[in-house]
Amino acid sequence: MSLGALLGVGWAVLAAGFSAVALFRLLRVERRAATPTRVPVLLLRPVDEPTPRELENLSQPVDYAGPLEQVVVSPYRPRLGPGIRWLPSDPPTPNRKVGHLLYALAALDVGERVVLAVDADVAVTGALVEGLAGPVASGAALSTAAPTPVGAHGAVGWAVTGLLRHTHHSFRALHAMSVGAQAVCGKALGLSPGAIQELRGLGDHIGEDLELSRRLHARGMNVALAEAPALVPLGPEPSWRPALARFTRWMKVLASHRPALYPTVPLLFTPTLPLVVLSAVLGSGALAAATGALVLVRTLLSWRLAVLTVPPEGPWRAAAAPGLWAVAASWWLGEALLLAAFVRSWGQAK
Repeated sequence: MSLGALLGVGWAVLAAGFSAVALFRLLRVERRAATPTRVPVLLLRPVDEPTPRELENLSQPVDYAGPLEQVVVSPYRPRLGPGIRWLPSDPPTPNRKVGHLLYALAALDVGERVVLAVDADVAVTGALVEGLAGPVASGAALSTAAPTPVGAHGAVGWAVTGLLRHTHHSFRALHAMSVGAQAVCGKALGLSPGAIQELRGLGDHIGEDLELSRRLHARGMNVALAEAPALVPLGPEPSWRPALARFTRWMKVLASHRPALYPTVPLLFTPTLPLVVLSAVLGSGALAAATGALVLVRTLLSWRLAVLTVPPEGPWRAAAAPGLWAVAASWWLGEALLLAAFVRSWGQAK
């Protein structure tokens, strides 16, 4: 066996072991309904230039049983549904989302309400509000929800869905494999007073969610993952450019806030396609077998993640149910998209 094939086998075995550990941990996860809560909630929706899909999300009523005030924080008044308030905001901070949130928290009477911050591309449900507000009301410093794309159309949509639902970059998988500060997605957050205090110092951070998690972990404070997903309806995406730019930005945030984890992206998160190519070039049977084992484990992991990320209820449940294509194929597209984003972010950093 050549040195290249030997190194490739070692890489494949390492990646397969990493996936097997994630699969084992996720098989032990039981989906539980969120504990019913009716705590008063202030739901903040920061946005700059909403798309038609985001405007539709913002106009949808939220079926939450408790008192809820939804406030859209943006420079311009968007079209909103009844009962949804608009707060004009044009912050000077480099991170405009954090600036919107800080202005809203200063301008509004929060009182005893639990503060939720949810991006405009998320379709908020009552289950999501309960899933985010309940842990904070019970003492968690921060709660987060796994972004779950639904309604994919075309190759780009399936790649985004595969990446966020069916690969190691799914926040379900990241949460299960986190060591130290928990993986946090800023699309949907529940903020305790302690988290709000830390947020005030993050106006110049491009990755406020990762930095917020790091600071809370350093203070010994707990971060909870909501049982309900943060549903992100996808429209038709004719171009790869926006998706690639979005995940390239994520890779830059990772390099900035978790530099030690940045090299693990090609090593552990996106190894399959390079190993398939290496196996074909070297013609090594041992490397082909090791790569085949990796593909099998990753497909099983994709299936488990698909089951765990199906919405518990609502109109998107049927569309998000795991199918053969989603389980067996979309994770390949997701890995390819993440690998391309990593290469692009590495090239731009040089």
